[in-house]
Amino acid sequence: MEKWYLMTIVVLIGLTVRWTVSLNSYSGAGKPPMFGDYEAQRHWQEITFNLPVKQWYFNSSDNNLQYWGLDYPPLTAYHSLLCAYVAKFINPDWIALHTSRGYESQAHKLFMRTTVLIADLLIYIPAVVLYCCSLKDISTKKKIANALCILLYPGLILIDYGHFQNIYNSVSLGFALWGVLGVSCDWDLLGSLAFCLAINYKQMELYHSLPFFCFLLGKCFKKGLKGKGFVLLVKLACTVVASFVLCWLPFFTEREQTLQVLRRLFPVDRGLFEDKVANIWCSFNVFLKIRDILPRHIQLIMSFCFTFLSLLPACIKLTLQPSSKGFRLTLVSCALSFFLFSFQVHEKSILLVSLPVCLVLSEIPFMSTWFLLVSTFSLLPLLLKDELLMPSVVTTMAFFIACVTSFSIFEKTSEEELQLKSFSISVRKYLPCFTFLSRMIQYLFLISVITMVLLTLMTVTLDPPQKLPDLFSVLVCFVSCLNFLFFLVYFNIIIMWDSKSGRNQKKIS
Repeated sequence: MEKWYLMTIVVLIGLTVRWTVSLNSYSGAGKPPMFGDYEAQRHWQEITFNLPVKQWYFNSSDNNLQYWGLDYPPLTAYHSLLCAYVAKFINPDWIALHTSRGYESQAHKLFMRTTVLIADLLIYIPAVVLYCCSLKDISTKKKIANALCILLYPGLILIDYGHFQNIYNSVSLGFALWGVLGVSCDWDLLGSLAFCLAINYKQMELYHSLPFFCFLLGKCFKKGLKGKGFVLLVKLACTVVASFVLCWLPFFTEREQTLQVLRRLFPVDRGLFEDKVANIWCSFNVFLKIRDILPRHIQLIMSFCFTFLSLLPACIKLTLQPSSKGFRLTLVSCALSFFLFSFQVHEKSILLVSLPVCLVLSEIPFMSTWFLLVSTFSLLPLLLKDELLMPSVVTTMAFFIACVTSFSIFEKTSEEELQLKSFSISVRKYLPCFTFLSRMIQYLFLISVITMVLLTLMTVTLDPPQKLPDLFSVLVCFVSCLNFLFFLVYFNIIIMWDSKSGRNQKKIS
C-alpha cells in the first residue's frame, strides 16, 4: 500500500509540473496567418469533424493542405475526430469549418491543454508506472525514484505542454512503452499490437521498429522455426496485419486514397533535414552545402545507407541473442542512428531516443542522465523561439536534482557501473596502459555540461553577428550532434561487448 501511495504522489508531481508549464505561451500564439502548431492541432479537429474521411488527406477548397494539412497516420486523425466531438459539445465555434481558423480563447486553451493531460493520464503515465514497478533487482524506493525521474524528463514536458508542437507525443511514446512492456514480459501479441498502434499514431515510431522486429524474430528462432517459433511467427504476423488493416480500412477503398496518405506521411520533397536539427547532415551542411550540391535522390540513398549501416551490428546481435536488456539498448542505438543519419529529421525526433534512454536510467544512471540533459539542450533554439527559457531551466534543474539524489550518479562512474568493463578488458589485452576510460568519461561529462551552460548563456545574453544571424543556433546543433555521436559509439560498445545480456540484467517480471 505504501508503494502505491508514494507512486501516486510521484504521478501528482509529474502532472503538476506539466500543468504549470502549460500555463505559458505556445508556438505561434497570435501570429497570423499560420498561427503556429497549436493551430495545427485545432485545425485537424476542424477537418476531421466537418469533412468525409476520404477528404482528410486531399487538397480541396475546404482542406488547403498548405494550411496545416494532416500529415500523420490515421490513428492521429481518429484522435483529432474524438477531440472534435468533445469540442463540438462544449463550443461549436472551436471547430467551425473555415471560420474557426486562428481561433484563440482562454476556454479553448484550457480545453486543448486538458486533452494533452488526459492522454498522458490514460496512456503514457500508466505505462511509466507499470514499467518501473515491474523492474526487478532494485528496491521499491528506487522504482519510485525511477518513475519520478522519467516523469520529470524536461524534453517531453516542454514540447508537449510548452511549445505545443506535435502535441500528444506522449500518446505514441506511451503506446511504444506498452509495446516494450508486452514483449519484455513475453506477452508478445499484446506488445506487438501496442507498438502497431504507436506507428499508426506517429510514423516516426519507425525509429523503434527494427529492434521490435529483431527481438521478436530472435524469440521465434530461439523457440525453433519448426515448432513453437513458427506458430509465434504466424501469430505475430496476423496481429500486425490485422491491426494495420483496422487502422487503415477507410483508406484502403481506393488505391489513390492509400497512396495519398503515404505521400502525406513521407514528404521526401521537404529535403534532407528541417530547421536547425542536431544531426550529421545539418551539422555537416555548415561546411559543405549537401542539400545544394547533391540531387534529392542521392541524398535519400546516402541517408538510407548511413542509417542502415550504423544500426546493423546492434540489430544482428539482438536477433542472434535476444534479451530484454539487449532490446532496450538496441532501441536506444537504432533510434539514435535514425536521428543522426536518416532523411527529413526534425529536432523533436530526439524524444524518440530519449524514451528508451529513460528505460535504462536505473541501469546506467550516469550516462542516461547525461544524454537526457543533452537531448533537452538540443531543443534550445526551438524553446527560446517560444519564450520557454525559464520553464526550460527550472524543469531541467528539477530533473537533474532528482537524478542526482535518486541514483547518486556521480558515484556510478566506474567501468563496471558504466558497463564498459568487458570492453576495457578487451582493449587492455593490446594496450595495458588503457586504465583511464572511466576518468576520461568524467572529464568529457564536465566539458559537455560547461559547454552547454556557456552556449545557453551566450544565446540568451548576446546578439549574434549580423552576417551570422544563426550562429548560436548552429553551435547548439553542432555541439549536441558531437555529443550524440559519442553516445552512439558508447551504446554500441556496451551492446556488442555484453556477452551476458541474457543473465546479468534488470529483468522485467
